[in-house]
Amino acid sequence: MGRCKATLALLALFALIAAGCGGDDSDVAVEAPAAEPAAEDTAEPEAPSTEAPAEEAADEPDEPPVDDEAEPAPEPAAEPASGGDLVAAMTSTDLPGIDTVWAFTQGGEGLRWVGLQLYDGLTRFDLSQGSAPAALVGGLAESWSTDDAVNWTFNLREGVTFHDGTAWNADAAVFNLDRFTNPESEFFTPDLAGLAGLFTQSIASYGATDEHVLTITTNRPWSHLLEDLALLPMASPAAVRELGNEGFAAAPVGSGPFMFESLEPGERLVMAANPDYWGGSPQVARLIVRPIPDATARVAALRAGEVNWIEYASPDDVPGLRDEGFQITTNTYSQVWRGVFDTTKAPWDDPRVREAANLAIDRPPIAEFLLSGTAEPAFQMAPRSDPGYDPDFAGYQQDLDRARELLAEAGYPDGFSTSASVPTAGSGNMLPVPIAERVKADLAQIGIDLEVVTGEWGAIFGQYNSGQMPLGADMTMWASTFVLPGLWGAWFHSQSPANVGRYADPALDDLLGQVDAATDPAQRTDLFMQVNRQTSETHPWLLVVNDLHPRALASNVQGFVNPQSWFIDLTTVTVS
Repeated sequence: MGRCKATLALLALFALIAAGCGGDDSDVAVEAPAAEPAAEDTAEPEAPSTEAPAEEAADEPDEPPVDDEAEPAPEPAAEPASGGDLVAAMTSTDLPGIDTVWAFTQGGEGLRWVGLQLYDGLTRFDLSQGSAPAALVGGLAESWSTDDAVNWTFNLREGVTFHDGTAWNADAAVFNLDRFTNPESEFFTPDLAGLAGLFTQSIASYGATDEHVLTITTNRPWSHLLEDLALLPMASPAAVRELGNEGFAAAPVGSGPFMFESLEPGERLVMAANPDYWGGSPQVARLIVRPIPDATARVAALRAGEVNWIEYASPDDVPGLRDEGFQITTNTYSQVWRGVFDTTKAPWDDPRVREAANLAIDRPPIAEFLLSGTAEPAFQMAPRSDPGYDPDFAGYQQDLDRARELLAEAGYPDGFSTSASVPTAGSGNMLPVPIAERVKADLAQIGIDLEVVTGEWGAIFGQYNSGQMPLGADMTMWASTFVLPGLWGAWFHSQSPANVGRYADPALDDLLGQVDAATDPAQRTDLFMQVNRQTSETHPWLLVVNDLHPRALASNVQGFVNPQSWFIDLTTVTVS
């Protein structure tokens, strides 16, 4: 039961992220769920101690960095530049909410551009380099420890103040956690708790044991708490008490690199650089974000100089923008365009058939030509930015002869007919119908006749969230993510309501339970790699490509490092 509740919270997070990640406009409406704690018992961990890692770039991996990465960031200055506004066009239909977790109302993009700019979490991602996955480092907590992934102690960063001068300490942390989780708090609301519940669903209790020491107890071993806390923004208690929830939602006060300046609803949000930011003050004077959901309109605004940064440049526009002198920056992050097989019915109930389908796909041309280099082939389940990625694992290389052999062994020497639901658009889905047509052509080479059943993104996503295989098809194809480690269990655990393909593997269930309880970083990475191998070798999904999230920047925007993450560090960016 605990896993189901936790999964529903993670699935709601995915709905919010999908509503706000790169791609064209979507009609999806997401209602925040009620915050419910998980309560499932799992195996006891081996009880190592975990300390916060040093804030330094990760070692460079064997894989080379993606081409077109923006130039390395300069050292942050003590004071912000006197001029230069960074004006960014988001893909979302509206501006995100500006009261802490209300930024999630525009999904991952809202968190990227507002939530993690106005506020800080207890932990954060090191976004200072793009050659390796972003590691967790200290945020408002400098260090932490746990022996069992249940009882956690956080040593808070001293000397930090909110934008209004209020001191950051353990009482401030408790105030925020009360606001998110405690119905007895004066400033608790069900809506706020529902959004925060995506990241607090594992928290059973908490308290201040010293001025700068916070303890948190989870309701079961949950090694993913540190990632959850990186995305839980902390507000100034004094400002909330003075303004109340409604007033604070119009004039928020955080501790992040940017401070609220003004809001023009539906049009623009203006944030000023925080000159006293503990992590190094931003190099631009202001950050201005605008919602421009239409891809053509975003490109037109960039060309006209109305904005100097656009999120998700359409693959069709990338060559022209590059020729015109705009910077196109890409990098791997946790996104995969895949098909989910319905493993409850033939022929997809046979792993040999699922493997044959994966061996039929010629992924490099889809990534390089159809998507103009804005994606890379998905040869294994984990994207390159994921902790489970294995550079020594070849994964699915096209092998038509072997695919035909597998079909014959499974009793389908002449192939078969099947169907897949595909959205016509939708954020994060790149070019869904053209990709599906390429998949159809590849499958035809081994005798699989795929009917592509198209539908509106909101309908497909809504049916999937309710546990149905969309449009009555035999599988569904669109983009998904592992943006939080807990999503591995959401997609693949046999008891997860988000496992719509009904894939079941007891060995994988056991591995996922071990991951939940593992606190040692090396052990956790090893377990994720085992999960990656297990899923890549039992074939619950049809893998196609990993999105590289193309961004287009004006030539005078410098210093941006495109990390292997959903999130970005804007403190190093300059606008000349």
